[in-house]
Amino acid sequence: MEIEILFLDPHIVVCLKPSGVASEEEGMPTLLRETQGGEFYCVHRLDKAVGGVMVYTRTKQAAAALSAAIAAGGMKKEYLAVVQGAPDERKGSMRDLLYHDAVRNKSYIVTRPRRGVKEALLDYELTETKEIEGRTISALRIALHTGRSHQIRVQLASRGMPLVGDGRYGSAIRGCPVALWSERLRFAHPVGGEELCFSAPPPESFPWDRFSLHNA
Repeated sequence: MEIEILFLDPHIVVCLKPSGVASEEEGMPTLLRETQGGEFYCVHRLDKAVGGVMVYTRTKQAAAALSAAIAAGGMKKEYLAVVQGAPDERKGSMRDLLYHDAVRNKSYIVTRPRRGVKEALLDYELTETKEIEGRTISALRIALHTGRSHQIRVQLASRGMPLVGDGRYGSAIRGCPVALWSERLRFAHPVGGEELCFSAPPPESFPWDRFSLHNA
């Protein structure tokens, strides 16, 4: 499988992870080693079902530096999503307590703090709404402030807006990959320190092709 490379230097590589490929070992790092040569280290994650922009490091030193920066909130992540339905407000925030069941590999919103429960926060903005075969679907831009397992998927689904294609969290529209895309990453280079920003549009296939996201 060929991986699209957005940026490559001796310390990092920025690339597009295809949906259906794991972001961790036996997934993207292995593919990068096979296609680019050398070592690659995973410092942040995307669900296997989700595609888009990711950064990997090429040295352990860069991995340690970028991991520390991410833990301190130094990486800004923006996503595109297509959901069933539409939010009540054009812009807003979602704040929840999330528990991830590792055995079932599924996250749940809970009402009280307890062991394993973490706060989840995101901002969203509605960009467009369409009617498709009698169903309303909407495109959202999402700024992710915390990186919890399945966070965007479960927070949207809990408000009656499952991601198109996401049967695990209640989508009635199947037959396509989960409609969530890592559109943009901003972070400081782990060695040079310069501010970097990389972005890429989603695939030109359903449901992305029903919106003007490629021209935004």
